[in-house]
Amino acid sequence: MTGGIAAYKAALVARALEAAGADVSVVLTENATRFIGPDTFSALTREPVHSSLWERPGEVLHVRLAHDADVAVVAPATANVLAKLAHGVADDLLSATLLESTCPLVIAPAMHTGMWEHTATQANVETLRERGARIVGPATGPLAHGDEGIGRLADPEDIVAAVRAALAPQDLAGRRMLITAGPTHEPIDPVRFIGNRSSGKMGVALAAEAVGRGAAVTLVLGPGTIAPPTRVEVVRVETAEEMRGAVLDRVDDVDAIVMAAAVADFRPKEASGSKLKKETGVPDLMLEPTPDILAELGERRSAVVLVGFAAETEELAEAGRAKLAAKHLDLIVVNRVGEEGTGFGSDTNEAIVLAADGDDVPLSRSTKAELAGVVLDRVAALLDGRSGVGIDR
Repeated sequence: MTGGIAAYKAALVARALEAAGADVSVVLTENATRFIGPDTFSALTREPVHSSLWERPGEVLHVRLAHDADVAVVAPATANVLAKLAHGVADDLLSATLLESTCPLVIAPAMHTGMWEHTATQANVETLRERGARIVGPATGPLAHGDEGIGRLADPEDIVAAVRAALAPQDLAGRRMLITAGPTHEPIDPVRFIGNRSSGKMGVALAAEAVGRGAAVTLVLGPGTIAPPTRVEVVRVETAEEMRGAVLDRVDDVDAIVMAAAVADFRPKEASGSKLKKETGVPDLMLEPTPDILAELGERRSAVVLVGFAAETEELAEAGRAKLAAKHLDLIVVNRVGEEGTGFGSDTNEAIVLAADGDDVPLSRSTKAELAGVVLDRVAALLDGRSGVGIDR
């Protein structure tokens, strides 16, 4: 961590990495300690915090830290440290450690707009990018001193996603994936709709994992409550029919389709063009089924890998196995819903992954990010065993 007003967000990054199972070693520059103390990071990571080349006489600390690291993250990265890294300056523990390190490097710049846009900073960033560093952000928004513009530290979630990507196998490099996420809203009138509780978290986690593993991802996103990851093509939809059109318009050259969206099963047969008034009484809604996009893909696909999702409250394996066969899927992820801490809107899932070839993943509880990794492990393996792409249309 370097010395900038965004330093407090580095604590959130450290906490998120530790929560994800990483062993986090924190190195602070001298200026960083003016914004946030080492005790904060010691409490979050349960590890000693380092800030000086000379804090352990007899130990070459920067060499040990560099050799122990699987990935290095600089957040926030000031204009000063970008210049140091680009030109090989090693005058403190942080810069010496990074000069010695050979692991992947993630850099999250944060500074005022003028400093970020200066030609020297841009040249330094380009140098670091050419050397393989992953640059995350900066974002646009309020800055220190009441200013606004580009220069804000990227969201901690995006920084953690970049760390995951830096560590991920590139087993989907060169592959194209189509992923759906979120609910659909089927209008009753201009105000009301039929929908469900899906947040889109699972599909967004899949998209982030796929991008991190090298895939080119199109995310067809319903009106969920979570923002999409960076570096994906996002197609916004609202209804099941819109999602169907978006999917079928984009499947010609994809290698895999993961249908994680929670598509509403029914819609009003006729939506009112004006708001239904309470005074006129309870409306007599006639419902009809929405298109079964997954079944349609299963009937029409060729060599593309097809993955479905299902939400069940009981008999997960039996219900999932029936849908796997009926919809001609390669994989189906069956989530248990209706219990605390699982399903829609939660950060964890209790799920079983069933495979057409019988190589199932047993029921377990995991974070959505962990489940995304399990699913894409299987997708990558299936793709390696196949040739040809596309869907017969």
